[in-house]
Amino acid sequence: MGSRDEREPGGPGARSRGPDRRRVLGVAAGLAGAWPAGTGPAGAQARGGRTAARTTPGAGALDVPAENSLPGDPGWRVVRPGAPHAVEGYASRTSVAPGEPFDLYVSTRSGSYTVSAYRMGWYAGARARLVWRSAPAPGTRQKAPVVDGPTRTVRADWRPSMAVDTTGWPEGCYLLRLDTADGRAQSLVPLTVRSRTTAGRLVVVNSVATWQAYNRWGGADLYRGGTGKKDSRSLAVSFDRPYAARHGAGQFSFFEAPLIALAERTGLPIAYVTGIDVAREPGLLLGATAIVSLGHDEYWSPRQRRHVMRARDRGSNLAVLGANCCYRRVRFEPSSVGPDRTVVCFKEDYEADPGYRAGLPPTNDFRRAPLPQPESELHGMMYDGYPVDAPYVVAAPSHWLLAGTGARYGDAFAHLVGVEYDRVHPDFPAPGPIEVIARSPVICKGRRTTAESAYLTLPSGAGVFTAGTMRWVEALDATGSGGKANHGMDGRAGAFTRAVTENLLRAFSRGPAGLTHRPV
Repeated sequence: MGSRDEREPGGPGARSRGPDRRRVLGVAAGLAGAWPAGTGPAGAQARGGRTAARTTPGAGALDVPAENSLPGDPGWRVVRPGAPHAVEGYASRTSVAPGEPFDLYVSTRSGSYTVSAYRMGWYAGARARLVWRSAPAPGTRQKAPVVDGPTRTVRADWRPSMAVDTTGWPEGCYLLRLDTADGRAQSLVPLTVRSRTTAGRLVVVNSVATWQAYNRWGGADLYRGGTGKKDSRSLAVSFDRPYAARHGAGQFSFFEAPLIALAERTGLPIAYVTGIDVAREPGLLLGATAIVSLGHDEYWSPRQRRHVMRARDRGSNLAVLGANCCYRRVRFEPSSVGPDRTVVCFKEDYEADPGYRAGLPPTNDFRRAPLPQPESELHGMMYDGYPVDAPYVVAAPSHWLLAGTGARYGDAFAHLVGVEYDRVHPDFPAPGPIEVIARSPVICKGRRTTAESAYLTLPSGAGVFTAGTMRWVEALDATGSGGKANHGMDGRAGAFTRAVTENLLRAFSRGPAGLTHRPV
């Protein structure tokens, strides 16, 4: 969300019919059936004679039912945020392997503070379990942030406050809660304890690059800076700073946490990684039953995209539970803290990027010149606009994904489409046969069009589902009559999205969904 590039579809200067066809048509033409052959782990035979991924979780993998049978702690939430900057922090790594230490950087006005590590899950509805708590540590008010001139990159540049040992911490997504000794202030620091293997598991991918792209801590993100206008925005953003939003949790709280709770409630085999991990390790996803992209997963590196597509083309399913997925092309660079600590994205100013001048890929939108690679190549859909708020309208009530929902043709779920949306676009073919499950009329900046949810299959046997709305994951928590919470989505929308998502996860966890669930 937030301000958008004016040259996006539906924005000023864009053609009313959507993306600029001339820029990417040559790349998109003939995609269906053109995927490279390859073999994955032993398993089900896919169409065309390829071997599709179907493996079982390896030894030492996270036991989701056993983990969620442990007592949860409903008191994990921040209830006393305190004054601005009363206590805040960040970790030296976006993810660590189990048992790997990391440094925590904390600034506080309090004389001392404690750190509590909560693993996020279901836990009988508590949503988190306390895994570790520190002894009281001396508090220090750290220096003001620094700004790198050429790229306007904001960094805290603080001194490490403590080293944290993760021995005994199970794989998963964590929120570290900082509590001042006087009890007046709390904040959160997100961290992923990544899975060593994803074979035979649904892989939840934390969208850390997108979290950082929208992080305005210190006054600037990839959209605007000190003047509040685009020309003052950062051209690169750093993980070496706290998150400004949601008491330090950033976009994790509403675009990701609801799905994690639902997924762990099912008891299905799950692995956890970040987009940076996927980019860094070429074989990390091989053998995964499915790759799960969450509510807002906009910023990808070319390597992340390449590795996801390779796994998909070997039979791993792909679930895109949002909109605007894989829209921006980024590059990761190191900082003084460690590797991959900076997200570079010059957008329309890519020609000024020293990396591009040195021969690296442009850090602009994937769909645009000089290296057009539209997102439909990945998941069959195209991002189409912002902002919208509209009902989600069912178009295929008999589809297997809607089993048990009781939905009928034309049923509408208020506010479920927003704030960004995708649709199937005729100028940008999907990589396989595609079915539209929902077709929702929207008006975006005066332009009448539709938002869509779709399911497609690939020759590898992989199934791909794209929700086409950024509110899908948020809707999983919707209850009651709506109101101000969850953008007005009510319990009916919540029950619908939970049922569809559970159908999706269960089917995708069994291996290549395209072998048993083919488009009609």
